Amino acid sequence: MNIFKQNKFLLICLVSLILPLAFFPRVGFAQNDFELQAKAAIAIDADSGKIFYKKNEDKVLPIASMTKLVTLYLILEAERDGVLSWDEELTISDHLLKISQDPELSNVPLNKNQAYSVRDLFNASTLVSANAAVTALAEKVGGTEEKFVDLMREKVKTWGIEDAYLISTSGINNEDAKGRIYPGSKPHKENLMSAKDMVIVARHLLQDFPEILETTKLTNTIFGQGTAEETFINNTNLMLPGMTYSRENVDGLKTGTTELAGECFASTAIVNGHRIITIIMHANDSYTDIDTGQRFIQTGELLDYINNNWIYKVVYPKNSRIPTIKPLAIDNSKQRTTPLVTGADIGLWVRSDMKKDDLDLKFKPIKDLQAPLAKNKILGNVTVNLKNDTLGYLPGSQIQHSYPMVTNHSIEKANFFERVKRSITDFFN
Repeated sequence: MNIFKQNKFLLICLVSLILPLAFFPRVGFAQNDFELQAKAAIAIDADSGKIFYKKNEDKVLPIASMTKLVTLYLILEAERDGVLSWDEELTISDHLLKISQDPELSNVPLNKNQAYSVRDLFNASTLVSANAAVTALAEKVGGTEEKFVDLMREKVKTWGIEDAYLISTSGINNEDAKGRIYPGSKPHKENLMSAKDMVIVARHLLQDFPEILETTKLTNTIFGQGTAEETFINNTNLMLPGMTYSRENVDGLKTGTTELAGECFASTAIVNGHRIITIIMHANDSYTDIDTGQRFIQTGELLDYINNNWIYKVVYPKNSRIPTIKPLAIDNSKQRTTPLVTGADIGLWVRSDMKKDDLDLKFKPIKDLQAPLAKNKILGNVTVNLKNDTLGYLPGSQIQHSYPMVTNHSIEKANFFERVKRSITDFFN
């Protein structure tokens, strides 16, 4: 009997501890409570450019093979414009053969007497970060690697990136370039960009060439199929399905490793139905020949943080009125003012510690509107932000969270006598 009473008492105590947990929602972290083990990092929503997390995002650091995201963008652009085709075959220069045979560099086996398809070289560049392969593609498009680097510099400037230091198409250090380096650059130098720069690059790549995901999501493929150099290659992205750090819905993007850069990783994944891009730079404290996996571990923690703390909410559904936006005066209209409604759902990313109703709304009407106007005519645009959201958006993304305000009915023109009457009334008032 005493044992029964004792067990009953323990059971009651246990229930009293567990039961309250069932009624309290999980509390997310504010950014200052969450810290990644990396020199720099950033995470964004690919569609809107909303920033979820940032750490030293403007600090310019070595980017290693994440460089190839810029190179691959220009290769895809060249293929789209007909400068080269996927089935076209390229031969390898003596200089690139030397690079391809360096066991300290990421490569696929290349042979001077063998031609390789653009598709094979592209796959090798993307999956295993093959340095000679990506430079062969760059030389085909630019004529020389130096000229292609100039194209890279020009391209990133069009994206608003001003602090990039680019001297190679692959991301290797000058000391590994076998004597051929970009004019004016010094030994032991390599490409530098900030985490914010890199996420801008990745976003442009995914927006303009989403088909690259068909390649980056491959865990493996065969290089040089049907040739003497036929090789089975595995993706260096170990977060893909079936890999060591497998993560659901990760389908890209690019790893990078040098002694100066440490372990870097540009990743992309679908989280709660939205495409997310993350950048991790120098995830480990020092360079080692053995990949410690920290870039993948830190990326996983960052994706968990976003999943647990950020949610996309529709704050004003389509065709709803915003109380702070007053009816708009329309010249010559039958009714002198007309109420406005939202022309689309207005949604915001909200972190768990933010008040979703504390909004900063800025309405900009279209000037010189004249009746008559059709139903659903855009009469102005409103930008909506959370007042307590200090993370903001990537540069140039503001226009993407500006929403149309429309009229929900047609606006008739006032007749001649009504317009004369108003003119007289307005004159005396």
